[in-house]
Amino acid sequence: MKPVRAAAEKAREASYRLSSLPLAVRNKALESIAEALLSRQDEISRANAIDLEAAEKAKISKVLVKRLKFDGPKIEEAVRGVRALIEQEDVVGKLLSRTELDDGLVLDKVSCPIGVIGVVFESRPDALVQISCLCLKSGNAVLLKGGSEAKETNEVLARTIVDAVAGVDGRFADAVQLLSTREEFRELLKHDDLIDLIIPRGSNELVRSIKESTRIPVMGHAAGICHTYVDKDADLDMAVKVCFDAKVQYPAVCNAMETLLVHRAVAEDFLPRMAAEYGKAAVELRGDDATRKLIKAVPATEGDWSAEYNDLVLAVKIVGSLDEAIEHVNRFSSHHTDAIVTRDEGAAQRFMDLVDSSSVMWNASTRFADGYRYGLGAEVGISTNKTHARGPVGLEGLVIYKYKLRGTGQTVAEYSGKDARKFTHGKIA
Repeated sequence: MKPVRAAAEKAREASYRLSSLPLAVRNKALESIAEALLSRQDEISRANAIDLEAAEKAKISKVLVKRLKFDGPKIEEAVRGVRALIEQEDVVGKLLSRTELDDGLVLDKVSCPIGVIGVVFESRPDALVQISCLCLKSGNAVLLKGGSEAKETNEVLARTIVDAVAGVDGRFADAVQLLSTREEFRELLKHDDLIDLIIPRGSNELVRSIKESTRIPVMGHAAGICHTYVDKDADLDMAVKVCFDAKVQYPAVCNAMETLLVHRAVAEDFLPRMAAEYGKAAVELRGDDATRKLIKAVPATEGDWSAEYNDLVLAVKIVGSLDEAIEHVNRFSSHHTDAIVTRDEGAAQRFMDLVDSSSVMWNASTRFADGYRYGLGAEVGISTNKTHARGPVGLEGLVIYKYKLRGTGQTVAEYSGKDARKFTHGKIA
């Protein structure tokens, strides 16, 4: 087993070096990674083919196999993502506020990297590229653990990234490290004195088990139970289009719709049309009693309302009002992404105000909840936390802040007692 604490200590030292690297150097490292991915494309594809063959022999689910594939088009997509990240403005060292506490005593609030981040992810090799580049751009060191099903691909990608940044500046040494086994990552969770944040990308069980196993802060979501509500004032042509995309465009991801709610006033017109479209894509429908009176569907159980299928399966429920839809969403949603389709602006605003999710949408597919689509360049994951970062977490979610106080010899004693000096607390920026 790799000495995990030694790796964490090296990552900590790297994080101190990275925090002061100029933006130009960080961007140069990203461009070097992009070029290396393209130049080593054949090597990466060969490694991925080995993983895909092993996955098929092991009869891994089609969902995981689809996520596992990292061939030429996926590599080119990853390169575009890296180069889009280069274009993002710097989030390190930004002046967030400046306050003059008193004459000659100025307090700055400035963004800075979080430090050392541990990331565990399942199946998707592209996550390794995204996360590594996001961490380097934001000045953080990262320790990564991918799924065993992507072992060969992840190892080649990690070597490619490490080699690429080493040729740019020696200060990148140990900034990106790949852990080999699940046991190593479990060991990493014990080192809360060296690791500042854990980001899990994977199943509900994975996220929950990590949250229960460490004192290190964990940023992530435990499930992607997303809803779309078709309101009584919806444009039904639009609703069919949006709901089809939300379920079918890529069902294996956390922002795909899992439950469709339909107002009873439009259910008779809408559901047969929607079911016909889903039938073309072989979507299995599971409906409540009211739904099954209108379309063919498997009887839905109570468990279906809180299920994350990650597949071409959809729960369908008819509701009597906007408030009933909101109540259902807040009860069963994982607070990830939920949408309403309606022409009524007031209804849309009420839904978006009262639904307690990291992303809420009006007349748009839940699949838009994504770092790249939000203009964040890429994402390390989607957070349903209510502290620090929420929703798709890009560069801004990987920095925190520090206070910098500049004085001219002031002491606290001067501001105490009968003749004390007074604070002005004047906002400068």
